[in-house]
Amino acid sequence: MLSYQGFNLWADKYDETVQLSQENNLYPFAGYKEVLNVIFNEVMQKRDSEILDIGFGTGVLTSKLYANGHQIDGVDFSSKMITIAQSIMPNANLVEWDISMGLPPEIIGKKYDSIISTYALHHLTDKKKVEFIASLRSLLKEDGKIFIGDISFETREKLNECRQDSIEYWDDDEFYFVYEEISSLLENECEFHQISHCGGVFIISK
Repeated sequence: MLSYQGFNLWADKYDETVQLSQENNLYPFAGYKEVLNVIFNEVMQKRDSEILDIGFGTGVLTSKLYANGHQIDGVDFSSKMITIAQSIMPNANLVEWDISMGLPPEIIGKKYDSIISTYALHHLTDKKKVEFIASLRSLLKEDGKIFIGDISFETREKLNECRQDSIEYWDDDEFYFVYEEISSLLENECEFHQISHCGGVFIISK
């Protein structure tokens, strides 16, 4: 798993790395654009909404929502990625924070129409994921939703197939979503849409 310093060093080349993996339909970013498009289209159902982005990176998705008039709060632990994202979203409220410590004080008590997170939560164990998602639910407006796009699989069997096919590149320090396992731990409505062989979107209601 990349450290804080690792993400800062990777920031300038991050989007290029993602694109290469995506174009070749390879783990870990196969289906990346489709995952982001699904979330974008869902969030765009509301106009001028308030959005929280967890792990926004260089702002690939968030900047499109920002350009469409949405109000953006964001959390990321890479100062370099925040600098890149802030340059294209000057009025966004972007906070440097490590989500393994929970939620930053700056957003506790706020309410959002949508909370989004793409390719960030796999750094948390399943137990931590469930706890963190529960804390995010408290930030939703009454009809709000959480949209999570990440490396994810319908079953443990599918994960193991992907691991075998990608053994040279597989990261054993990361904790990928398995729908059949994590859905039983979430105490709320949860949809899952498999987008590629290693990527999918969760939609979680309040």
